[in-house]
Amino acid sequence: MRAIAYDQHGEARHVLRLCEQPVPAAPAAGQVRVRVLSRPVHPGDLAGVQGFPGAPQGRFATPRIPGLEGMGVVETVGEGVRDLRPGQRIAFFPVPGAWGEFVTAPAGLVVPVPEGVSDETAALMLVNPITLLTLLRAVEDAQHGQAGAVVQTAAGSSVGRLVCAAALEHGIPLVNLVRSVTGAQALRRRFPDLPTISTADADWRTQVRDATGGRGARVVLDAVGGSLTGDLARLLDDGGTLITYGQLGSGSTPLESLALTPRALTVRGVSIVQWLTRTPEQRAEDVAFAARLASTAPELLEVAADYDLADFAQAIDHARRPGKSGTVLLTSPAS
Repeated sequence: MRAIAYDQHGEARHVLRLCEQPVPAAPAAGQVRVRVLSRPVHPGDLAGVQGFPGAPQGRFATPRIPGLEGMGVVETVGEGVRDLRPGQRIAFFPVPGAWGEFVTAPAGLVVPVPEGVSDETAALMLVNPITLLTLLRAVEDAQHGQAGAVVQTAAGSSVGRLVCAAALEHGIPLVNLVRSVTGAQALRRRFPDLPTISTADADWRTQVRDATGGRGARVVLDAVGGSLTGDLARLLDDGGTLITYGQLGSGSTPLESLALTPRALTVRGVSIVQWLTRTPEQRAEDVAFAARLASTAPELLEVAADYDLADFAQAIDHARRPGKSGTVLLTSPAS
């Protein structure tokens, strides 16, 4: 099978390569083998290739295949699998190796695609909606029952637009931050009832203060990090919480510069990996939410473009393009 693989951490365009890999073995009991047709290029996928700060780095004895999410068709099922059948369209997460043309997955991590949902939407059906739920729960925990303004960075991203829609539905006083003036204009057109501010404006910090009623934010949802962290901490009200869930920015901010103690601030890291610690019943509820969203609001799971696996370098460039709207997909032929 074709797969995109790497045998050492580094810049994705430099260490990734298209190669032939053995098709995974026949599924064991409780597993299914899936022919993967489409998979997203998430920032977390590229961060994993780069190597996370503080994690061991170096060469691997066996090449690794990125990707945890995708959609495809069930090829074979292992013993004891009752609710899935060959030929059925499914989505999966988290299953390592999604950037290959086949994966073997535990049946419990495989979700039937609802009728009427396109392959493109199905490829995005799980990670971003589950990330949304994870962030909403983190915001609720951080507020401690005290409602207050929420500021989010990277508001024009795929997850950011889901947060916008949820804020309107649940009455969350959300303030959006984006990097460019044109990005701010586009997001205002899409969500005219939410204040959107470009960090390219010289007075963006003052604009945020005004949008939060002068008190600052109760919570900041930050997917950027890096050198922006200090500014975001200063925009928090005393006792507020900075929730970080991504590292899209550059640079760094020393922790001691954030005045955490005198201002009683909290910094909390959130990762979708934590979703696996939820009970099976809770995960099933989250998956049902994701499937409903894919069926009723597919426009919130927007696709920017799709590329064949062989064109992964162009796909990565597109995924990193400023102002991109939607998620880039890597595709494989159906046969």
